[in-house]
This record gives sequence, C-alpha cells and structure tokens, in this order.
Amino acid sequence: MRVDDHLPPSLRIDPPLLNSANPWATTLEQLRDLYNCPATGAVTTRTALLEGFPHDEGVHQYAIFEAGTHHRVSGKSDMNMEKDRGDTSLNTLGYSPIPLDGYLGFIRQIDEEVKAEGPKEGEHEGQERLGGRKPFIVSVTGTPDEVAECYRRIARCAGDVGMPLAMEINLSCPNIPGKPPPAYEGGALRGCVRRVAEESYKIRHGDGDGDGNREEGKGGGVEVPWGVKTPPYTHAGQFDMFVSSLRDCAVSAPGRPSVCPLTFVTATNTLGSCLLLSDSESQSGSEKTFEPVLPGLGIGGLAGAPLHPLALGNVATLRRLLDEDATTRHVLLLGIGGVADKEGYGRMRSVGAAAVGVGTALGVRGLGVFGEIWDGLGEG
Repeated sequence: MRVDDHLPPSLRIDPPLLNSANPWATTLEQLRDLYNCPATGAVTTRTALLEGFPHDEGVHQYAIFEAGTHHRVSGKSDMNMEKDRGDTSLNTLGYSPIPLDGYLGFIRQIDEEVKAEGPKEGEHEGQERLGGRKPFIVSVTGTPDEVAECYRRIARCAGDVGMPLAMEINLSCPNIPGKPPPAYEGGALRGCVRRVAEESYKIRHGDGDGDGNREEGKGGGVEVPWGVKTPPYTHAGQFDMFVSSLRDCAVSAPGRPSVCPLTFVTATNTLGSCLLLSDSESQSGSEKTFEPVLPGLGIGGLAGAPLHPLALGNVATLRRLLDEDATTRHVLLLGIGGVADKEGYGRMRSVGAAAVGVGTALGVRGLGVFGEIWDGLGEG
C-alpha cells in the first residue's frame, strides 16, 4: 500500500504547459494540432455540456484588441484559428456547441491516430517516458447530476484509450444569463463537488460506473483525476469560501486521513462584466460616439494581458490557503490568465502553478506560442 493511496489520482503534465478551455480548442482539427504540438504537456477541450450548447453566431462572439488603446484588431463568431496583433480578448461566448460525447469521440479518434503513427521524433522527453501519451483534460459543466454523468462517461472513455484523461468542471463562466458562476457560492460549489466525489468513490471502491461494469475497455470505468475551474476572486472572503468549501467536502477511507477529492484547481476563468467600446465620428464631426463592439449590451468576459496580475494573485493566494491544511495540500493549481511569453510563464510558476495554461495568446498567435514560451526557457 502506498503512503499516499488515500489521495485522489494524480495528474502529470510534462512539459507543464497547456491550453486553457477556449474557442481555439473546439474542433477535432484544433485538438489534434494541440495534441501533436511538442511543447504542450496536456490538452484541454472547450467546455462541453452533455447535449451541447445552443451557439448563436449573432450573439456569441469574441474580440481581440490592444489593452492600451482599446483598438480592436480581430475577432469573429466562428472558431477558426487566427494570427493577429493584440494582447487582450473579450467574449460573449457560452459553452461549446459540440456535446460531451462528441469530444470523447474526438479523443478516441486522436488515440487511434497516435497508436497508428507511433512515437514522433523530437517529442519532449517527458512525453517519451509516457509513450507519447499526454493527458486530455475534458472541460465540462452542468448541474451536479449532469456533471456526475459527465464523469461516468469520461471514466468509461479512459478505460478505452491509451492517453490519460482528466475532467475539469467549469464553475466560472460569466456569460450565462440567469446562471451566476457556481464557484462564487459555497452551497452550489459543495453540491457539485460532493456529487462528483460520489461517482469517483464508486469507481475507486469497486462499483465501476455504477452499473457493475468495471473491466477496462468493456464498458467499465477507471477513476480519473478531476478538478474545478474558478472565476477570478477579488477579496479575501471569496478565497476563504472556496477553500473552506473544498475542506467541507473532504472524504476518507477507514483508517486513512480525510482529503479533498479534487486533484487540481484551474485558476482563473475570464473576468465578467467587462465592456469594449468602438469609437466613430458623429455626423457633425465635432465629437465621437461610442458603441459596444460585441452584440447586445456588449458585456462579456475579459482575458489576456489585463487579467494577468489578478490571475497571479489568485494562484498565489489559493496556493497559500490550500497549503495551510492537510486536506487540501495535495491539490495542484493550473495557472491561467494573460500568459503570452516565458516571463508570464515564469511568474505563474513562481507563485505556485504546477502547470501553466495559455488562452488569448493562442488565439492571437497560434500554436507557435507554446514553442516560443518553452524554447525561450531553454527547455525546447
């Protein structure tokens, strides 16, 4: 028996660099490219629902702009990769229109392709040790029961494929009308964590997927690591609420200490209630008028360079609080927010991020941003 066998399953990301759940991780082609990139140690899917999200191109859009000037340089409602200037993004997007089973199908297809191709020359040494199998982190959301069903399906898929799988519960999207991010409220957070912990417990202790199916590759499930994605917190009470909620959900086996069932926390998501305005000359030419760049009121979630200091503060504070008690000390932090170069990566690592995610910079500069960061560290 291992001394740490009471802990949740581990998540290894090597190199410790990955993409966040974002519009540029939506399609099979995008996920395949991210997986085949030698400088990514894991791939995160865009956040999925069991039945998919009703994407409306007239409503759900994003804009990339320059933080210093508020000058918009690009942005569309489709999910095509683009390369442009700018260091900031604002979006009114919801979740992915592709349902969870679609993403699990993508993962199975990529797994078959990897098996057929064999090891690639020039892969990072950590990937070579893992046989080229970097993890897929499947981002999901929904009600507690829906997320529990997501866990069951991901656990079954994990028994069929060669790469490790993990599940990220997105409790932090600011763009869903009438549904505030659950990670801002302790009761909602605890309800979701406890429900998924029940499913994980069943698999760990021999109940398979709850239907008696446990044999890998034959419909059964294997326990997969999971975590939650937080919104940006801005005051001490929010941090305390989050960490105390995780400790309230600690579970234990007979004779073993209680621990939080999460393997990781992803911090942070976009900052809601932000607005980008375009300016134009009025008909008289004497003064400018300002209109929202994005549809409707134009209010959306901010990411990129302006989010970076807040994201650093969130990671640093969460790491300190998690380390204060044995029930949460094992929880990894995936640091996300405004990272676009080796300096941003280094700052995230210095405040406690076990791995670092890239979002807006991926949309602006494409896959090359990962190689630029890793090569810039002398780790290429």
